[in-house]
Amino acid sequence: MLFTMLLLGPLFVLAQDATREIKGTVTDNNGGPLQGVSVLVKGKSTGTATNNAGMYTVKAANGDVLVISYVGFLTQEITVGASANFNVSLKPITNENTDVVVVGYGRSTKRTVSSAITSIKPEDLNRGAIGDVGQLLQGKVPGLNITASGDPNRPAAVILRGHSTVNSPGGPFYVIDGIPGADINAVAPDDIASMDILKDASATAIYGNRASNGVIMVTTKKGKKGKTQAAYNGYVGFENVSSSLDLMDAAQLRAYSQKNNYTPNANDDKGANTDWMKAIQKSSAVSHNHNISFSGGTDKSMYSASLNYLKKDGIILQSDLERVVGRLSVEHHALNDKLIFGLNMMSSNSKASNVPLQNMVFQQAVKYNPMSPVYNDNGTFFENFNNPSYFNPVSIIKNAVDDTKYGSLQGNFTIEAKLPFNLTFNNNLAYQRGTWLHGEYYNSYYSQNYSTGSFYTNGDPGGGRSLRNFFANGLAYRGYYQSSSKTLESYLTWDKKFGLHKLKAVLGYSWQKNTNNEGLQTSQTNFVNDYTGYNNLGLGNYQTVNGFAVDYGGSVYEETNFISDFFRLNYDFNEKILVQASVRRDGSSVFGKNKEWGYFPAASVAYRLSEESFIKNLNIFNDLKLRVSYGETGNAFGLGAYNAQRLYNKSGTYYSNGVFAASFRSTQGSNPDLQWEVTATKNIGIDFGILKGKISGSVDLYEKTTTNMVFPYSVAQSIDPSGFLWLNVGEIRNRGIEFMVNINAITRRDFSWNTTLNLASNQNRIMDLKGPEQYGVNADSTYYTQIDGPGTTGSRLQLLAVGGPLGQFYSFQYMGKDANGNSQFLKRDKTLTTNPSNISDYHYLGSPHPTLMFGWSNTFRYKNLDLNFFIRGVSGNKIFNATRADLSYVVTAGQTNISPYAADDKKTDARNNNFSSRYVEDGSYIRFDNATLGYRVNIKNEHISNLRFYATVNNLFVITNYKGIDPEINQGGASLGVDYNSFYPKTRTILLGVSVGF
Repeated sequence: MLFTMLLLGPLFVLAQDATREIKGTVTDNNGGPLQGVSVLVKGKSTGTATNNAGMYTVKAANGDVLVISYVGFLTQEITVGASANFNVSLKPITNENTDVVVVGYGRSTKRTVSSAITSIKPEDLNRGAIGDVGQLLQGKVPGLNITASGDPNRPAAVILRGHSTVNSPGGPFYVIDGIPGADINAVAPDDIASMDILKDASATAIYGNRASNGVIMVTTKKGKKGKTQAAYNGYVGFENVSSSLDLMDAAQLRAYSQKNNYTPNANDDKGANTDWMKAIQKSSAVSHNHNISFSGGTDKSMYSASLNYLKKDGIILQSDLERVVGRLSVEHHALNDKLIFGLNMMSSNSKASNVPLQNMVFQQAVKYNPMSPVYNDNGTFFENFNNPSYFNPVSIIKNAVDDTKYGSLQGNFTIEAKLPFNLTFNNNLAYQRGTWLHGEYYNSYYSQNYSTGSFYTNGDPGGGRSLRNFFANGLAYRGYYQSSSKTLESYLTWDKKFGLHKLKAVLGYSWQKNTNNEGLQTSQTNFVNDYTGYNNLGLGNYQTVNGFAVDYGGSVYEETNFISDFFRLNYDFNEKILVQASVRRDGSSVFGKNKEWGYFPAASVAYRLSEESFIKNLNIFNDLKLRVSYGETGNAFGLGAYNAQRLYNKSGTYYSNGVFAASFRSTQGSNPDLQWEVTATKNIGIDFGILKGKISGSVDLYEKTTTNMVFPYSVAQSIDPSGFLWLNVGEIRNRGIEFMVNINAITRRDFSWNTTLNLASNQNRIMDLKGPEQYGVNADSTYYTQIDGPGTTGSRLQLLAVGGPLGQFYSFQYMGKDANGNSQFLKRDKTLTTNPSNISDYHYLGSPHPTLMFGWSNTFRYKNLDLNFFIRGVSGNKIFNATRADLSYVVTAGQTNISPYAADDKKTDARNNNFSSRYVEDGSYIRFDNATLGYRVNIKNEHISNLRFYATVNNLFVITNYKGIDPEINQGGASLGVDYNSFYPKTRTILLGVSVGF
């Protein structure tokens, strides 16, 4: 008997485990085949994916369970029986409110969220040769104002629901895979699985001290159970300048000079006809991007890895961006899924080649005389030093280099433990490090020709200008800095359901330590030759050069600490009544000793009216939710480690006991009461879905008020010997409305059309500018943004004033010409004058804030073809075209170039370029931002699961009345809406790409 059992036992086991081929077809609800559907045998590593005909083949035994899943469709499970063929029809997820959204320290569904959150999926992101992730969201999120130049090395300015303060840079707080404050440029666009934009304070307050400007949660792609899958996506793009400034050519400038009885001298008129803007540009720029990814897993472990390479040429000479991004995500389940370990790692390394002295190059290119050549007959650069502050822009670029290598390493290790009594413990240990290696070299050409005492470099609007000396035989700068951040977050979640009632509570602790500017900078001159540039400072000898002082940079080592406790409670009654309340207690070392701690509460309530019978009986709404929220958040962005402390610096020398000793003086006073900026947000919103989800959207009204804004002020030395303090000053308010609607207009087997429209309007207003009375700060207005152009020295363009918006334009009111052809202006007493006085004769000239922002996206699919196009724009804002004002200075016309808009101005009109209403223009525009046409190839290949070719065009056209190079002027910072020699031409790009799945 024993022998018989030993003989037949294995056969019995084999019979039980006998596997066979199971075949079938997976279709959608219209009967169309679905390609790339995951078909897995539950509990095993066996699996496959459907081909282009929706067919699959997998080995399974009787009793095995097939798990069939596909993005956008409900997952199905089928138990294998006697049949060898199982055809499946997947049902789509039609209600967007069932989508999972990532919130602070957890996840939820749109159906049960009571806050203002906008979720963006990868297919909704902008397409194109994009090096800055912020541009992926341009025009996609109502209330999110993103402006970008054509410069591949300049990040976009991102403002959510208006400027929250006059001090902060204004960008949102990014959380990537649970890493707080992560570098968004360390994520490749192809790796993004979702982006959730948390807008109101009830959603953001859980991040307390860093959430005043909104929070953007980024989730990258993760591995799934099943066999290894690989994918490649790559494109090559060809870029050309889409628009140029309107400048006079040589014939026009000669005609203007003759009309005004002026004959250019031989040094100015060399008989050439040079387009200097084209001279500093490449004929075209080529960009290419390559992304390869791998993912897979078993029942216990899942992984995902990717490598991305981007090379984006700038259209201006010597400018480009090269970046490599690597990512690894691993997740392991243990103890019957009671314990989950996670590891996320992202590394980004970039090299930015910048245009040397970029703003100076642009200023010279638009003003340089078109009658002058780029090169002399002997091949050397043409220069005309008879005109002060006048330099060949091509030589400025080609005789210098300006490179920055910056890297970002960020990662986190997570633990999730499911405990008894419906408790879950999460621990997140994160580390981030950023490095910055910079080098500049100005060769001996600079030393020989540009150390003239009139070479000024221009900052961005409001940044002023500085006189440069290039000393002898080349000048080099070299610097290396790094920053790091260590974060520990631990939180306990309790999730319990009592009949129709559901409670979810989160209690947590957060600790973060940041270090910045750890490194050094130095400079050197008087090199043996120019060959090594900034790479060998030892070949220089500054000791023999009079007046040279080593530039050690202005960066100061900083260390800041944040400690936080937070609590959030969610109550859900039958998915009808939703309540959320949270509070966060934050401590930060950047504030005064008396005010280091802040408390940030928030609460929201939502009522899903669609669950009521009187709404259901209408048979119109499948979702109708009313939301109300209030919350407070803090701000520690834009503040250094020592803003609240007294600082000292060197201040010359003094004679003591026969020697000269270094003297020091106080340069900043201490303020032990410097406290948190606090932003309070009220929000009322409605989410709706009608016609079974065919139409869905949301409407939000909000008011956001920031108090105790941190701002630097000059004070009387009798109050503080330094004469300078950081103080809490004033109040700023934003009110607005946001609207978004998505329509699945046509959904058929062979053809579909989806369209999405979003609209937003925001009103910004300064409510108060008073500071602490003991410091004497109680002004109701402050003039700023000074630009030193010819004939405009001392002029200011913008005003901070109670009752007006941030950045409002305040300058002269232009009133045409007098009888002699001279520009005249309106004085404060309403009389006319040709000689107005700065400030005393200023008038309000408009606001840089748009009254309406919109984005409109359309996606069409016909069989294997897909077409997407996106249009966005703004209206109601003003732009101060200081570049055109600078180009209207006719006094030097013939020596320098001018704008055709000044062709009717007399050469004797010395004030025609004064900053005035003449140069305030409508900044409204409509931009055809991008369009993509794709074709999915029907592949019958066991090695290739999908193949798609596509072509994309970016920035096809812009409809605008703006006379500058482009109406998309930077909206970040305080000097927003000013166009002044800081432009970088936008390009029109054509991309050709391919996506392959293996």
